[in-house]
Amino acid sequence: MNFRFDDEARPASPAPTQPARGGDVIPAPSRGSTPRTTPRPVRHPARPHRLPERIPASAAWRPGDPVGQRKFVDLGSLYLEAGGQLPAVTVAYQTWGELNEDASNAVLVLHALTGDSHVIGEEGEGHLSPGWWDALVGPGKAIDTDKYFVVAPNVLGGCQGTTGPASPSPNGSPWGSRFPYLTTRDQVAAEAELADRLGIYRWHAVIGGSVGGHRALEWAAGFPDRVGAVIAVATAAQTSGDQIAWAHPQILAIKGDPKFRGGDYYDAEDNDGPHSGLAIARQIAHTTYRSALEFDERFGRLPQGGEEPIGGQGRFAVQSYLDHHGGKLARRFDANSYMILTHTMITHDLGRNRGGVEAALAGIKARVLSIGVDSDRLFPVHQARAIAQGTGGTYVELVSAYGHDGFLIEFEQLTPIVRSFIDAEAPSGSGYRL
Repeated sequence: MNFRFDDEARPASPAPTQPARGGDVIPAPSRGSTPRTTPRPVRHPARPHRLPERIPASAAWRPGDPVGQRKFVDLGSLYLEAGGQLPAVTVAYQTWGELNEDASNAVLVLHALTGDSHVIGEEGEGHLSPGWWDALVGPGKAIDTDKYFVVAPNVLGGCQGTTGPASPSPNGSPWGSRFPYLTTRDQVAAEAELADRLGIYRWHAVIGGSVGGHRALEWAAGFPDRVGAVIAVATAAQTSGDQIAWAHPQILAIKGDPKFRGGDYYDAEDNDGPHSGLAIARQIAHTTYRSALEFDERFGRLPQGGEEPIGGQGRFAVQSYLDHHGGKLARRFDANSYMILTHTMITHDLGRNRGGVEAALAGIKARVLSIGVDSDRLFPVHQARAIAQGTGGTYVELVSAYGHDGFLIEFEQLTPIVRSFIDAEAPSGSGYRL
């Protein structure tokens, strides 16, 4: 297995073993060991799928659109950390598996910045993209839906069914520029209300990657008695100056698009929305999601197709790659939601009003597994390691050429790690169901 394991942050204990699918037993590396092999070879450039010419002003899900596999719950009003309230909040979510009698087998899965509740399943009516953790969640997989009741909400402020800037405001028109800024705590408060409505008092585990990891940690710090275990993947307890710096030009790229119209663009025709600004924001972000090694080995200085970069009339292959990913996001996301969620990311601070980050981490009662990616330049491994050290938890480091996106790619490594940790304590007990 291509991962590094560091258990220095927690008391010594026998190394657990986990049967892999197929019957082989994979022993977890012993305390202090750092196995490492050569990372999986970087993929070579592939011809990208041609994107549809039509670009909607917003690709947000709206009432009346196909529901797909979503479920909805109305929470009523929600008071916000910065003041004020959202008068009517709806959360879109999906579930898999069955909740047991005492509601002790519930697992909460939290998506990253531009993800949604569609963790597993095909792209299709109601869902603009396929499941983003299909290899990790499902029957017999690391998060086994034959054993666990898995819940995945679309985040507050998002654009795939949960209340966000594209949602109807009290006067019936989209919130647009009037939508309030949110914090991670506001988002988790909405998720806690959802848990209440589902009859779940305590999660067996909460798992999230990237900004989903922000919410997983906030759950453990803000609701310490409601979380049994936390798996925080490629994330941090507090965003850094570097992460804020990378986010700043993304927000400006959207605001600087003339077709953004100050945030009120929902009545615009196709191809007349702020897709250029959103695509540029995504290109900046995507650069932080991958690694320099991948870009150099996968693309290097190759020109794109028959284009000639010299003279400024053509592109290098890596430029075409970024153009493609920017265009893809513009066809499945919403510019206002991107700004709201990016602002939520940069204001994330587990220690705010809790005596600082160290005090907040020390107050977490749940078992903690922090997973870093060795080539991650968005959330560097020292931040992931600090989570384990601050909570007395376990730290595991994936070896990957794919940077931050390794948490969406390196399933051969993630599967035994997540399975071993989440299954270490069986769902049991009473008093969980509300």
